[in-house]
Amino acid sequence: MSRQAVVAWWDDHQIPLYLSAIVVGAVAGLVAPQLAPTLTLAINPVLALLLFATFLGVPLIEVGRAFRDIRFLGTVLLANFVVVPLVAFGLSRFVAYNPGLMLGVLLVLLTPCIDYVIVFTGLAGGARARLLAAAPLLMLAQMLLLPLYLLLFAGADMLMVVDIHPFIEAFVVLIVLPLTGAAVVQAISRRFRAGRVIESVMAAAMVPLMMATLAVVVGSQIAAVGSQAVALVRVVPLYVVFVVVAVLVGKCLARATRLDVPASRAVMFSTATRNSLVVLPLALALPAELSIAPLAVVTQTLVELVAMVVLVRLVPHLAPDRPGGGPRVQERTPTEPESGRR
Repeated sequence: MSRQAVVAWWDDHQIPLYLSAIVVGAVAGLVAPQLAPTLTLAINPVLALLLFATFLGVPLIEVGRAFRDIRFLGTVLLANFVVVPLVAFGLSRFVAYNPGLMLGVLLVLLTPCIDYVIVFTGLAGGARARLLAAAPLLMLAQMLLLPLYLLLFAGADMLMVVDIHPFIEAFVVLIVLPLTGAAVVQAISRRFRAGRVIESVMAAAMVPLMMATLAVVVGSQIAAVGSQAVALVRVVPLYVVFVVVAVLVGKCLARATRLDVPASRAVMFSTATRNSLVVLPLALALPAELSIAPLAVVTQTLVELVAMVVLVRLVPHLAPDRPGGGPRVQERTPTEPESGRR
């Protein structure tokens, strides 16, 4: 079978392949829990490589144009930093009796995703270039607003034990470095064949890289979550409810601001996905009496990964490009005419 045929096959079977990767990661993590530290160390490199491949597929000129799409950026910020905090606060009240669980829930639900949400948005035909342009704003806003929301929702005592430095490290490792690398390769590819080869190889590797990311994240954390399953089962329904409510919030706000289809899908994904891999180091640095907080964060990751695989199929039907269907649409930049959509 040729390479093109292999790539076409796994492109056509992405959803079952991603679910299989989650299952493989879970089995590996439960059967060999001693692998967890090694898999944890592999998360950022694998995720950075996935994002590098993703950024390569987005012409950076589109990102520059997307910065001028004030309506989209405003909608994403409104959804994530005005509406979602109210939802997060309401859900956190169900575990307010346990400070560790409450802090874990707040940490993860108050911080919008800036990394693999771009990948899932692209898979669903959403505006990944515009979401990539929003990533620096999302990161900066959550760094500034997370302390304020923790003060309001959890109290000053909880705020004092949270370290903000992992946000900076994650932004550099997961956004700045992959984006810089993608920009260099795109510049090289205009003149040299080597750059075009790298682009071709990374485009073909997108599905395996996503599978590796899912397997590594699940495998690294599943054993720890399993050891506290009785306590953590209480937050699973909260995370499921959050995804459902967040998707509906994104859909309603996108409709209210009259965004086009790709942008609407991007808002729905941005509202529903959280920055769990970034806030996990914050949770791990908490005092021992709050040791269940990082496991609450990890539990959200596991719920979200399954939800994202489902939403890749569901969101195109919630925001279809024509009545009665939800096929993928080609992302257009804010300067492209409406007729540019498929």
